[in-house]
Amino acid sequence: MNKEIFIDGKRIAADSPTYIIAEMSGNHLMSFERAKDIIYQLKDSGVDAVKLQTYTADTITINSDNPEFQIHGGLWDGETLYSLYQKAYTPWEWQEDLVKYAKELGMSCFSSPFDLTAVDFMDEIGMPAYKVASYEINDIPMIRKIAKKGKPIIISTGTAHMEDVERAFRVCKEEGNEDVILLKCTSAYPCPYEDMNIKAIPLMEKTYGCLCGLSDHSFGSEVALGAVALGAKVIEKHVTIKRADGGPDGGFSMEMEEFIDMVRQIRNLEKALGRETLELTTLQEGARGGCRSLYVSKEIKKGEVFTEDNIKSVRPALGLHTMYYEEVLGKTATADLPFAKPLSFGDVMW
Repeated sequence: MNKEIFIDGKRIAADSPTYIIAEMSGNHLMSFERAKDIIYQLKDSGVDAVKLQTYTADTITINSDNPEFQIHGGLWDGETLYSLYQKAYTPWEWQEDLVKYAKELGMSCFSSPFDLTAVDFMDEIGMPAYKVASYEINDIPMIRKIAKKGKPIIISTGTAHMEDVERAFRVCKEEGNEDVILLKCTSAYPCPYEDMNIKAIPLMEKTYGCLCGLSDHSFGSEVALGAVALGAKVIEKHVTIKRADGGPDGGFSMEMEEFIDMVRQIRNLEKALGRETLELTTLQEGARGGCRSLYVSKEIKKGEVFTEDNIKSVRPALGLHTMYYEEVLGKTATADLPFAKPLSFGDVMW
């Protein structure tokens, strides 16, 4: 798989900034103006993309009350799949306008398709990438159709065995599309910290030979920051204006202020991570002047012996290196040496 991928001209690679995706999902609460407001509030945050979801209740499931279509426990207890998706979907007639609006504000906007018609729709309105949700990694016909579009593909692995990932990759390669990014994900809403297992991210990169990242449903920013430190090149998290506003995804989404602060923290962390080197930075080299060295601690006359009483290892580092301390002891001074003089090689009769 390609190790350098571009979405709307934004480069994603091992040495690029983390690509950050704000997942709106159903947090628009069926209000087009609220959807636009979410995008607007992200405009100066440093977010790279806003993500939607492209489905209707009828394209993602069927209207059945059978037990397997009912949800028990968690945020959506008591719902059927159909009733949940009726509340959570993003109207398709909004999406082209949201793509244009995000672009005007300096962000990309793309989506997760959930059936073949959504794949074509996203292409028709100019979405620059596709995100395959965890539960769709086994939808091989859809992944094949996505791959044929020739656009970057981001795939979540929240329900995937290795063979699922390998099969999806194989299909993408068969269609000549190797712009694929994998996201570590745990399909729980919210996800307990102990089930995140973000140490898998560098292992995924090594195993599958691709760029990797994190789709994060946990609370807070800690897990996302840890993932970036482990090499994640994409971070995706749900965002809402206020959790108290409700909505199907509101309970595990970050509030706007939290999300924007997470982006700030990621950008600061990227600076702190630096590069793999044991060499000192320019700042560190400058600080070496504050290290210890050998200084005259009591006035010394020419020919006088150096002792523990008249030389010391002290700060700063303008004198002879402290590694010569024991060699200097017992030797004699070549000249009169005043108090607080940094000792030099020329001061010692070697």
